[in-house]
Amino acid sequence: MAARDHLRFWLIGLAVFGLALWVLKGVLLPFLAGMAIAYFLDPVVDRLERVRLPRWAATTLVLLAFAFAFVLFLLILVPIIQSQIMAFAADWPRYRDGLEERLAPLMQQLTDLLGQDSEDLQALIGEYGGDAMGWVQAVLEGIWRSGTAVIDLISLLVITPVVAFYLLRDWDRMVAKLDGYLPRPSAPTIRGLVRQVDRTLSAFVRGQGLVCVVLGVFYAIALTAAGLNFAVLVGLGAGLLSFVPFVGSIGGFLVSAGIALVQFDGWTQRGIVIAIFVIGQAVEGNILTPKLVGESVGLHPVWVMFALLAGGSLFGFTGVLLAVPVAAVIGVLVRFGLERYRASHYFHGGMAEAAPESQGEAATLPPDLDGAA
Repeated sequence: MAARDHLRFWLIGLAVFGLALWVLKGVLLPFLAGMAIAYFLDPVVDRLERVRLPRWAATTLVLLAFAFAFVLFLLILVPIIQSQIMAFAADWPRYRDGLEERLAPLMQQLTDLLGQDSEDLQALIGEYGGDAMGWVQAVLEGIWRSGTAVIDLISLLVITPVVAFYLLRDWDRMVAKLDGYLPRPSAPTIRGLVRQVDRTLSAFVRGQGLVCVVLGVFYAIALTAAGLNFAVLVGLGAGLLSFVPFVGSIGGFLVSAGIALVQFDGWTQRGIVIAIFVIGQAVEGNILTPKLVGESVGLHPVWVMFALLAGGSLFGFTGVLLAVPVAAVIGVLVRFGLERYRASHYFHGGMAEAAPESQGEAATLPPDLDGAA
């Protein structure tokens, strides 16, 4: 009966939490953004605190440095990106017609190989391509509406730094306070699960964020040096999309290859553009991801992609901010549940013997607070 009561308690709490998110989704954006900034910068503040700098002073210094870098980014890159977006929109018909002209022989060879009428194949591609683009457009429109309909840009810029400051200043005290409310019999297990979620998020969010920055800068500089039109826009976009592994490199490669196919007449410059993405992917897979993210963080790229799209569709930009933390929590809980299942009599056919595998770190960790969040 006690186990059933515990399960009912956690299910009711989860339902109330989900309902609160749904009801308050219109006003959560600046608070979630501030929480994300605080979580991202907390290790830096902890390091400054270890050199005897007061917590409030370390928080102020780190946030001022972060704000300076953000404003510098806006002042330098936003005008360039805006001008390239406008130029790309103006030149889009030319690039579209040029791609159709260049790819027409290839399409004809493909239709001959498949033994299918060219018009039917083009109509089929157009139908499915139109459906896919319509779905992506609907998701992006939902993110835009949900992200700006209730919370305008001014309130976001005003509230987010305040929330980030107070959360970052009081982070350790809040963790200790929450730990005091944990049910004592389950506290060691919950602490272990929280540590696993923290490691997953730290490795993925902080690590993958640094990977995105490095790749975005590399692609933008390299493509600009190669003479590709819209190089900064394409390079930074590829770096941003690299938050989901392989998506940024593949998307940036396809867009750059299409632009290079129309812009350049010879294969030398086209080959340089292709080589840039081959090098970028090699560096990401062999150096950046192992060093900054880690070999295994428990978040599969397909699962991350699904979480981001589902979160954006349901909650807009707020859902995008929640997607990766929720995906990490679900992943840790699923692995924990599977470990418990493999240690249970259901897995062993009713026998009382223990599973040969370890029953998981979460069930055996000591009840301390180190790394609890």
